[in-house]
Amino acid sequence: MPDIHHQPIRRVIIAGGGTAGWMAAAALSKVLGEVLDITLVESEEIGTVGVGEATIPTLLSFHRMIDIGEQEFMAAVQGTIKLGISFENWLDVGHRYIHSFGFSGKDRGATGFQHFWLRGRKEGYASGYEDYCLELKAALQDRFAHLPRSGTNYAYHMDASLYAKFLRRFSERHGAKRVEGKIAEVLTDAASGHITALKMESGDSLEADFFIDCTGFRALLIGKTLGVGFTDWSHWLFNDSALATQTTAVRDAVPYTRAIAGKAGWQWRIPLQHRVGNGIVYSSRHVGDDEAREEFLGSLEGEVIKQPWPIRFRPGQRQQCWAKNCVALGLAGSFIEPLESTTIHLIQRGIVHLLQNFPQVVTPPAIDEYNARLDEELQHVRDFVVMHYALSNRRDSPYWREIAEMALPSTLRHRIELFRETGTVFHVPGELFGENSWIQVMMGQGIMPKRYHPTADAVPPAELQRFLDDIRASVLGNVERMPAHMDYLRSYCPAPKP
Repeated sequence: MPDIHHQPIRRVIIAGGGTAGWMAAAALSKVLGEVLDITLVESEEIGTVGVGEATIPTLLSFHRMIDIGEQEFMAAVQGTIKLGISFENWLDVGHRYIHSFGFSGKDRGATGFQHFWLRGRKEGYASGYEDYCLELKAALQDRFAHLPRSGTNYAYHMDASLYAKFLRRFSERHGAKRVEGKIAEVLTDAASGHITALKMESGDSLEADFFIDCTGFRALLIGKTLGVGFTDWSHWLFNDSALATQTTAVRDAVPYTRAIAGKAGWQWRIPLQHRVGNGIVYSSRHVGDDEAREEFLGSLEGEVIKQPWPIRFRPGQRQQCWAKNCVALGLAGSFIEPLESTTIHLIQRGIVHLLQNFPQVVTPPAIDEYNARLDEELQHVRDFVVMHYALSNRRDSPYWREIAEMALPSTLRHRIELFRETGTVFHVPGELFGENSWIQVMMGQGIMPKRYHPTADAVPPAELQRFLDDIRASVLGNVERMPAHMDYLRSYCPAPKP
């Protein structure tokens, strides 16, 4: 019997398809397809959650890494541009702000732009913070273009099921194989505990050296077979249920996602080229399923294409995303509700970390490094999402009143208080959400810093005013050169009508 613990990795099986499975297959086949035998196992009888229709800018890096062309991709997935998220009714009912993907203003030396803006605001010659961010102003005016010099930070809205099909074609062109069927049993080695094979309902046994669990909330390999526990975050993230559906488009797509807070959760609106993705995320402790469904259906625009499908989930993370010879991606590894569209990003980060640490043999140092990096990223994203709830002024329902009383993670509490007192953002290099994201959301949720950095006072008033005016004029000039979002897409990447 070979020593499985030190067996060279030549064969990889991806258990489960969907976005997670086919993203893994695409990356592995493109980067390591010459040295690995890659098989993806999925069953057409097992549906996927299928609501991952909004992304963040990191997906552009993933596509560049594996050489996916943007126009072909966007046309294939009914893609539209996403410049940020419009948060409606989060601070108070009737209030709106946008968390955009861009940078606001320009730093001076080692001091962030927000400090100069805060002084300008105090002196009366700074306008709204949104006036200093290209992407935010473009989102407000429903405009977009690829600008040659200034650059634009953006992401995509897309049809998740079409994306999985697109990646399947890509993966198969690069040598990945697909096996249709249901997994009956996961076989392990008695001595090491490593997974050795998947026994299929057909009776076939599929052997491999390394396994990637993309079986969704079932976590068939990492959880059920290897027994890796799950850390529950529902004391910070109350929502545990969702309904999703699709409707016909009644107007041109806007270049941002809408997140609309309600009395026991929130709704999303994700516009594609020929339809709209809709969903409601809610706490079943605070609203019944029938009531949530009625509220959801009553709020929709356009004709319902398919009846809403329910989703139950538990927010939290797997205690190890890599255990023995198995890595969990997507919902098998973690779930943080889709408020900031991080699900696909976390799949991507898991894949990139795996590629960076891909072992010739499975060793504890590689496992420990992978789990440490993923753990840091997950907690960072968790804190950012929790912040939207924690900073709300709403007290109009038991849901919001209970949120107002919850104890925050100490890491999040520190970030909020630091910004409130000093205008400074605590930020670790490499974190997903940059300083400007924290600033936009904290100010959007009502926190205005009490102080700013003394460097801002060292700039003569006339010079500071010119500095702010020049940035605002540059932003406005670039936005005015942009066409309407959908006019641009109709010439750049038109999608065929379904």
